[in-house]
Amino acid sequence: MFAVVKTGGKQYKVAQGDVIQVEKLPGEANAKVELAEVLMVCDGAKVTVGSPFVSGAKVAAEVVSQSRTGKLIVFKKKRRQNYRRKNNHRQEYTVLKITGISAA
Repeated sequence: MFAVVKTGGKQYKVAQGDVIQVEKLPGEANAKVELAEVLMVCDGAKVTVGSPFVSGAKVAAEVVSQSRTGKLIVFKKKRRQNYRRKNNHRQEYTVLKITGISAA
């Protein structure tokens, strides 16, 4: 059984026991999180597709950790104008472990 969920503006295909990295969600380590925006649930040969979400379907997950990605350098330059700007960016993310999928 697997499901397609939407969180942080992105879609993820998840099954029970999967560990995924998503955009930052509130919650400390070992906290329970419920993802209610389920786009599709597949249970063997039975496929349920929502429009846009499957009503009553939920994906239960547990927060493994909160972290940040590696440093990304943002450099802007305009030639012949003596314009240079250097910045850094580190995106925050949450690691989730999928504990269960419940269909409608």
